[in-house]
Amino acid sequence: MAKYGKKAQDKVERAMHEMKEGKLKSGNSNKKVTNPKQAVAIGLSEARKAGGKVPKKKTASK
Repeated sequence: MAKYGKKAQDKVERAMHEMKEGKLKSGNSNKKVTNPKQAVAIGLSEARKAGGKVPKKKTASK
């Protein structure tokens, strides 16, 4: 079974596209996002907020 739903795929795709155009900005600092991993994280976060099928965040373990 797929881990990510269609909504998550669409949000990540849009975030990556905006990053490549230089239009994607990070949350609080409002700086441009240049790292693809950060763009994916933003897309997944938006998908979670929109109720998409996305696994829970991984937390740092000690």
